[in-house]
Amino acid sequence: MIDSIAIAQTGLHGYEQGLRTISNNTANLNTPGFKGSVTQFANLAQPDSGMGSGSRFGDAGLGLNALGTSLDFSQGQLQNSSNPLDLAIDGRGFFMLRDEKGGLHYTKDGQFKFDGDGVLVAQTTGEQVMSLDADGNLMPVTLTDQQTAPAQATTTITFGGNLASTVTSATVGNVTVIDSIGSLHTLTLRLTTLTGQAGKWTVALMDGTATVGTATLGFTNGKSTTGSSVLAFNYTPAGGTAMALNLDFSTNVSSIDFGGTTTLAMTSQDGRSVGQLNGTSFDDTGTLVLSYSNGQTVKKNQLALAQFNSADDVVDLGSNEYAAKQGQAWQVGVAGGGQFGKVQAGMVEGSNVDLSRQFSDLVIMQRGYQACSQVVSTAGEMLTSLFSMVSK
Repeated sequence: MIDSIAIAQTGLHGYEQGLRTISNNTANLNTPGFKGSVTQFANLAQPDSGMGSGSRFGDAGLGLNALGTSLDFSQGQLQNSSNPLDLAIDGRGFFMLRDEKGGLHYTKDGQFKFDGDGVLVAQTTGEQVMSLDADGNLMPVTLTDQQTAPAQATTTITFGGNLASTVTSATVGNVTVIDSIGSLHTLTLRLTTLTGQAGKWTVALMDGTATVGTATLGFTNGKSTTGSSVLAFNYTPAGGTAMALNLDFSTNVSSIDFGGTTTLAMTSQDGRSVGQLNGTSFDDTGTLVLSYSNGQTVKKNQLALAQFNSADDVVDLGSNEYAAKQGQAWQVGVAGGGQFGKVQAGMVEGSNVDLSRQFSDLVIMQRGYQACSQVVSTAGEMLTSLFSMVSK
């Protein structure tokens, strides 16, 4: 009778452990990157008596053994986020983090931010997010020395519009160029027809009243002539370095009467002033993309992803982080490469807890606990009856 109570108590303990697992899963229903777990049970058998392993036929058994929990690493639902630095992996792989002691941790929680030092860190723990350099070495993602983009000197100026064929001269103002240090200069074009040469124009590039250089622009049947539609000049700004400029009239430029109206004007130039960093994001390969006020975009670090070979290689650290068990090596790579999924920016992977399943398991645990409680109660009543008989 006492054995029956002891056996039922193992059931009470096991179902209590199961209830604790369900409670933890349910409490983390809305925890980003959380992975639910399941309590594993096994029966307790009589010890080996020397006549073979395990219990023998006729043995009642010793009850329930709660072995512990196993993690469910299935993917949670990807949810939209308003933060472009929130990242989710659509497929296999974990983000890699490094703590202040140099230890590597792994997570599905991609809620990241740049700290005061410009280093990408996990919002929950402050640990550094790792990337891979060209040699495959792990390194932090940092904005150090990335706050500005250097200037780019103008090399090509593109024009569009009509140069009236019935006039003998024309002026095109507001021709802007940018030098190598990002300074803006405004130039002027003066065009005059060449006497006796139909469709030919002398183009003078002017910096104020100073002539930078001259070249010949030609038109045939109202269209710019191949070979004379791109004009080369060398321009040296005051106090600056020489610039090679190409003035491109090859497309969208005509020379017809059009009522004597000239609409020729500069449409674009390829120079850039110094740009200030005004945006950070990641593409689907996990590569950091920096956007600058001058329209320039630069790609930098590519995030490192990791994946275990077996669930037995994983240790749950809490805070949505995992570590390698007993120094087991995880596979390391990048998004979209090999077994790894792609990175989705502006999204967070939610918990993979299935609430309906948790409620179903809760009912099973409750019924099992009630049944074991009833066994203890019944065995207790039987013992009371036995003691009453003995006392008589």
